[in-house]
This record gives sequence, structure tokens and C-alpha cells, in this order.
Amino acid sequence: MLHDLQILEDPGSSPGQALDAPKVAAEETPGARRVYLETYGCQMNVSDSEIVAAVLREGGFGLTRDPEAADVVLLNTCAIRDNAEQKVRHRLDFFRARKRKRDEDLKIGVLGCMAERLRHKLLEEEHLVDIVVGPDAYRDLPRLLHETDDTGQAAVNVQLSREETYADIAPVRYDTNGVAAFVSIMRGCDNMCAFCVVPFTRGRERSRPATSILAECAQLVDQGYKEITVLGQNVNSYRHTHDGASVDFAELLYRISLLSPGLRIRYSTSHPKDCSDALLHVHRERPNVCNYIHLPVQHGNTDVLQRMRRTYTRDEYLALVDRARSICPGISLSTDIIAGFCGETEDEHRDTLSLLARVRYDHAFMFMYSERPETYAARKYTDDVPLAVKKRRLSEIIALQTRISLENNQQEIGRIHTVLVEGPSRRSDAQLCGRTDSNKMTVFDRQDFEKGQYVRVRITGCTSATLLGEAVV
Repeated sequence: MLHDLQILEDPGSSPGQALDAPKVAAEETPGARRVYLETYGCQMNVSDSEIVAAVLREGGFGLTRDPEAADVVLLNTCAIRDNAEQKVRHRLDFFRARKRKRDEDLKIGVLGCMAERLRHKLLEEEHLVDIVVGPDAYRDLPRLLHETDDTGQAAVNVQLSREETYADIAPVRYDTNGVAAFVSIMRGCDNMCAFCVVPFTRGRERSRPATSILAECAQLVDQGYKEITVLGQNVNSYRHTHDGASVDFAELLYRISLLSPGLRIRYSTSHPKDCSDALLHVHRERPNVCNYIHLPVQHGNTDVLQRMRRTYTRDEYLALVDRARSICPGISLSTDIIAGFCGETEDEHRDTLSLLARVRYDHAFMFMYSERPETYAARKYTDDVPLAVKKRRLSEIIALQTRISLENNQQEIGRIHTVLVEGPSRRSDAQLCGRTDSNKMTVFDRQDFEKGQYVRVRITGCTSATLLGEAVV
């Protein structure tokens, strides 16, 4: 059992793929020097790695899926959860041992959030890496790699930017099934939630120009992609102004939806404070904007939400859920939940359970609180909920949400959904899998269907995480 994370399903990943599992390049690309790029954390990090791959390719480097064949190993890291950070440290120890024993020319680098937060430890105290590059300095990677080759010294750039969005870089989409793609539309976060390290590792919010986003999405449509998920740390706070004209997130989503009627649009991750009625009406009015919202609540008690600095109360959040379901009947909701935050009492924990029972989410990401350095909670609060209590509360949350997810899926039996085929099922090549409009993974017999097709599927059975069905021909 992970110490700080339990997941029913990651809506932005392949079926069964754990959030903290590393992702690697799906294809090899040629180059004079070969780079093995391993990615941890959220889909934003995978999207960043696609930008890194583009920068490296432009600099004459190639990608390899085989770490043993690599001249350079780069780990794109996550600092949000301790579990992911510890996995990265183990990998760094492994590659450092390889370098010391038999491959002294191997260069090891850390990118992303851990690079920003732990640069001094990784470089000066533990001597684990040769290159440290923060999330706003990826353009500098080729120069830094050449510098460490020439000097034998570590090369570093962790400067945060108020302007960098990588809007002009065409990502190398190496972590894709050829059906669904991810497009980053903004970077950073201004929310300063008490538990979150993102504002310190990724900097302030800044949005890409709408024109560059629309151009990238149009190119994906031309390349045959059928689904786009737009990404940001706080995606629905997107706003870009040019020549006096301002485009907010609802307007951006509407414009993307006009590119092709055969294109599905999703987004992640949203903040409840920015889920406007205008956005909800886009869901209702545009059939290819999926009837699904990931709406992180984090906790069910207003006092805890205030300690978390979440800017809404329990009642305000529930009112938003009711409004979403009124404007968009049948909308599917998922959420994030943190168990055992600082000072959490049994009554406050029960409020989280009662909120889950009231909202009845289809999916949930369920975490056990772990203190992250430099955050408001680390500076102002005491992490005073015993580990055994955290584990027990998390188990109760998981048990309740698993039951709710199963009951919700059971209600789908007999209904017909349009499923976008992503590829073969994990368990059998004789079956295909794909997602419904409401983001529920569905498995059915292959027959003559192909990846990228829309298939009407009647639901015949389910688990708590997956729908089972038969194609309707």
C-alpha cells in the first residue's frame, strides 16, 4: 500500500496506470547522443517531457527507451507527494551506482519540481546528479549538457519565469496512443493552498496565447487525434489578453470545440473557485466538450478547508455541484481527497465521508496527508494526526468511495454509451478499451473495430473502476 496515495483510476492516464508510476518514451528518435527520459507525477509532467524531447531533438539529441543504451539519463520529477519523490531518489541511487561502477561518462540529470526544490541537496550534499534543470529552463538543456561535458562540473538552471509558456515549441508526442493528446495551456499556480508546493516549484500563473493553443489543437486534429485534454495546474483560471481582447477558459474551450465535431475535449485540473456558470454552459451547449469535470474538493469540513486555504466552504462547494448538475444533467464528477490534514478531528473526518455520500463522485484520488517543505502548512501548522489514524481514515474514505463508484457503475448497466477506442484491453488483445463521454473506462469485444473509432456500446456489467459492454451494431 502506498503511504500517501490510493487511486481508483487516473482520468488522465491509461487504464490501471498509477499516478506515481514512471512513464518513458513510446518511440525512439535518432540523435548523436541518446537520452533516456523517465517521467514521474501528473500529466503536466508528461506534457513537459514532450517539450523536453522537442528541445533535445532540436539540439541534436535522440531518445531511447533503453536506459542501458543511454548516454544521458534525465528524470523529470514530481515533488507533490513524498512517495513519488522517494521513487526518484531510488532511481538516482541506481543510476549513480551504474555510473560509478561501469559507465563514468554517463550524465545524470533531474528536471522539474524536485530540481527546483532540492537542487542543493542533489548537487552539493549527495552528489547524485550532473544536471539540474527547473520547469521553466528546458530550453537551456542542450547548452547545459554540453557545458557539463566540457567542464566536468555540474550544470544548473532553476530560474523561474513569469513569461515562459513554451508556446512556440511543438511537443514530441512520445507518450501517446495516437488517439488522445494533451495540450498545456498555462503554467504555474497563484492559489497558495496550504498543503501544496506547486507555487514554489512552478512559479506564478501565466497563460499561453489562445492563438497558439488553437493552432496546436488544429494540428492535432489534422494528424488524426480524436481527443484533446487541455492542461494546467489551475486550468480553469486560464485568461489571456492580447490587443485589448481577453479570452477566458470558457471561451477558449468553446473555440477548441469548433475545430472539429469529431474531436472530444477534456481538461484537468480545475479549481472550484473558477468553475463558472459560463463554463458549465459550454459543457451543456457543445456536444464534444465532455460531460465530465474533475473538481477537487480536498476535504468535507469548512474549518479544514479554511486551514487548507481553499477559498470556499463546504456549502459553497455543494451549491456548485448542484448547479453543475442542474445546468449539465448527468455530468460525471471526480475529485481529490486528503485524509489526516493538520488538526483534523474525527468529526471533521466524518464530514468528508458525508460529503462523499452526498456528492457520489464517479472517481476519486485519495491521499494521506504528508507534509511538504516550504508550504504554508509546514510553516504554520503541526502535522499532528498520527500515522495509524491517517491510514485508518484513508481506508474508510477508500472503502466508501469504492462502494459509491460500484453503485454508480451498476446504474449504467443497460445504457448505451459512445466509446472512443484507445487500444487493446490490458488483459486481452481480443478486447478493446476506451472511455465514455463521462470518462468511464469501458471494455468490450474487439470484433472489427480499430483504435480511434467511436463505437456505441451497451453496458452489460461493471467493476468499481470499469464498465463492461457489447458493441451495438
